[in-house]
Amino acid sequence: MSTTESPADDRAGRRRPVSARRSWIALGLALVGVLALGALPAPYAIDGPGPVTDTLGTIAVDGEDVPLITIEGAETYPTEGRLDLLTVTRTGNREQQPRWLDVLSAWFDPRRVAVPLDTAFPLGTTTEAVEQANAAAMTASQQRAIAAALVGLGYDVGAELTVGTIAEGSPADGLLEEGDRIRSIDGESFISVEAMSAAIGEHGTGSPVTVAVDRAGEELELAMTPIEGRGASADAVLGVGVVAEYDFPIDVSIRIDQVGGPSAGMMFALAITDDLTPGALNGGEHVAGTGTITADGEVGPIGGIRQKLYGALDAGAEYFLAPADNCDEVVGHVPGDLRVFAVATLDDAAAALRAIRGEADADALPTCG
Repeated sequence: MSTTESPADDRAGRRRPVSARRSWIALGLALVGVLALGALPAPYAIDGPGPVTDTLGTIAVDGEDVPLITIEGAETYPTEGRLDLLTVTRTGNREQQPRWLDVLSAWFDPRRVAVPLDTAFPLGTTTEAVEQANAAAMTASQQRAIAAALVGLGYDVGAELTVGTIAEGSPADGLLEEGDRIRSIDGESFISVEAMSAAIGEHGTGSPVTVAVDRAGEELELAMTPIEGRGASADAVLGVGVVAEYDFPIDVSIRIDQVGGPSAGMMFALAITDDLTPGALNGGEHVAGTGTITADGEVGPIGGIRQKLYGALDAGAEYFLAPADNCDEVVGHVPGDLRVFAVATLDDAAAALRAIRGEADADALPTCG
């Protein structure tokens, strides 16, 4: 007696391959859709680790290697090891946006971060304007770094704080003029714009300050009452933009190309200090770091700290100097065996280097832990 499939079983058997084919077709179409969507431009820029430069080393100029920092007018000393400045490479802008697949990849890569275009390139600004602003910030950072290093070494550095802009309706409007040279605030003189702003902020909004200025050779004392600031800072302000110009007793030149922004200031200041100090400031070790600097040696926060940590690790650094104000971004994100010290001033950074070269207890130093 033979057996045969029933008609119903036969139909079911024929349906299975058709159903499977439909599933594979649907999956294929979905994949094509995802790939098509992933190839579309995304309103982001992507930041990753950028080139690393040794501030104690050389840079190519017209095909010739020359010192990144040169000093004339003072005795300099040999250096050892490295003091690396770190950068972030940004991919994408409003004209050339990255693909969604690239953005998705960055979200899962601790070395990179996707930044909304409106943050990376604010509306109303062009890519060229952002690059010009970064170049200006680099130039100003170099001047502040030279001032901070020389002041820290005991040199007499002169500074002119000159009024550049005045906000309409501000306390300074109608009293200060562009080009006024600020001599003092309530009798106190300053070497940096940041220190002057901090003094006004500490004074508060309850009473006037006396601003002494030189206006084309005429000495004036003007009273104005600070108001509460706007934006990220609510400190008291006068509504005036001030530009600092320095008079250095020796000539210091910094050569660097294709790098913008103020975040290399601290490393420039350390390298200048090393050049002007007998012995190796870093003990011959490989140290990387980042941070803005003021003329009076205050170290400030920067952007892209996590990308710079990976840049330092890739370059072979063993130690990393991070601005104390960036520590919340550092904790839990230190790659490899990189040892991170938190610094708030140039003196803190110098103390960390003394510990690195074995002259102090490194375990006693502040860290982003």
